[in-house]
Amino acid sequence: MQEKLLQRFLRYVAVPSQSNAANANVPSSEGQRKLAELLKQDLAELGLVDLEISEYSVLTGKLPAYLPEGCTKEVPAVGWCAHLDTIDINMSPEIHPQVVKNYQGGDVCLNKEKDIWIRTAEHPELEKYVGEDIVFTDGTSVLGADNKAAIANIMVALETIVNEKRCHGDIYVAFVPDEEIGLRGSKKMDFSKFPVKFAYTIDCCELGEVVYQTFNAGTAIVKIKGVSAHPMSAKGVLINPTLLAVDLVNMFDRTQTPECTEGTEGYIWVKSIVSNDTYATVTLDIRDHNKKRYEERKAEIAANAEKLQAMYPRAEVTCTMSDTYGNINDAVTEDNKYCIDYLYTAMEKLGIKPITLAMRGGTDGSFISTKGILTPNYFTAGHNFHSNCEFLPLGAMEKSCKLTLELVDLIYNK
Repeated sequence: MQEKLLQRFLRYVAVPSQSNAANANVPSSEGQRKLAELLKQDLAELGLVDLEISEYSVLTGKLPAYLPEGCTKEVPAVGWCAHLDTIDINMSPEIHPQVVKNYQGGDVCLNKEKDIWIRTAEHPELEKYVGEDIVFTDGTSVLGADNKAAIANIMVALETIVNEKRCHGDIYVAFVPDEEIGLRGSKKMDFSKFPVKFAYTIDCCELGEVVYQTFNAGTAIVKIKGVSAHPMSAKGVLINPTLLAVDLVNMFDRTQTPECTEGTEGYIWVKSIVSNDTYATVTLDIRDHNKKRYEERKAEIAANAEKLQAMYPRAEVTCTMSDTYGNINDAVTEDNKYCIDYLYTAMEKLGIKPITLAMRGGTDGSFISTKGILTPNYFTAGHNFHSNCEFLPLGAMEKSCKLTLELVDLIYNK
């Protein structure tokens, strides 16, 4: 299985599919559509039906149920979702992976020419995988295990199910673009093409990780129009929008920021201040696991914008807010939480120790869950996402794929 996973992974990372936050279109890059087209071909070869790539490059399809002759049991339809894009961290969009066979510990030279290393002093997690084959970058890009390890996982699992004629209900897949820039692709899903009882994403890291708590997330944009004037006649006339933006930022608690919080503690993050003589725009990210606190943070931003307007009545201050995604946990009910229980049951059967995380971020499942489809998340086995030190141990990746197969078996045998 490891060799199959590796070959699939290398096949998919060979297609550059970095998303582009500066492009408002979905998909934001042509490579994501090319990857969707490649996956559509691969899925067709496996016998999936109703394959469709939407105008937004959302690829959906179904593996029809395979049940014993005369079987009348109801098996719920289940879905898996993965994203097509890789993150843009101002490195090369081209990925050149390398495989270190039978890793023996110690530092690894990623790029001899550029003298790029991954050091165990900085990444002690490497030492957990002595004796394993590990996929690394060449130091000039991310690896793309986020999320192409998930794509390979799903494809190998489907191939195994088909070849071994495993019994299962309807299995749906959705491969979506632009997850890394605000879950844009999942927000463009046609859910009539994904009619599942529940679903899973495979979009976190270390072996054993389980996520069904994510941030509630939103963005606030405060726009300030000042009054411009020449310095020689500015007294009593000039309203400097840049200084107003600074005044606004200083109204917030500096301990309620990403660098000062952890775990389930939320924050307001001043992402940018863009200004000139007349206008300033302040962009803020709002995050909190607790829905009530999240709404309170939004209210705080609105109140501070109003306060700024009152302080400078000759300026024009406007504040707009939008929600990006929700906390998966807010969608959990007594009637659907069994799909999370399946994860722990499957891990126990496979001898995998669960690591339950409250993710300080979100997944496509954070949006899909708001649509009434509970979508928890489990590990790819990759490490150091969004970094040129990203790496993927193949033994742990194999366990993630076996977890996918075990979930299919549990759902059929429930």
